[in-house]
Amino acid sequence: MTRQSRWHISSYSGSNDNCVEVKVHDENLPGVVRARDSKDRSIPEVKVTAAAWTSFVDHFAK
Repeated sequence: MTRQSRWHISSYSGSNDNCVEVKVHDENLPGVVRARDSKDRSIPEVKVTAAAWTSFVDHFAK
């Protein structure tokens, strides 16, 4: 059985229209975190390593 990949809306998005979706488990891109604008999916998504994403989130969680 393969792990199902889903997009998740960031808990930091709130109700202020700053909507970011993140996909962390993608069997086609192991070790890569994908992020996109949930309001305008025509904008290319961002792909970074899991380590880079963790550093990014840790920086803004302070």
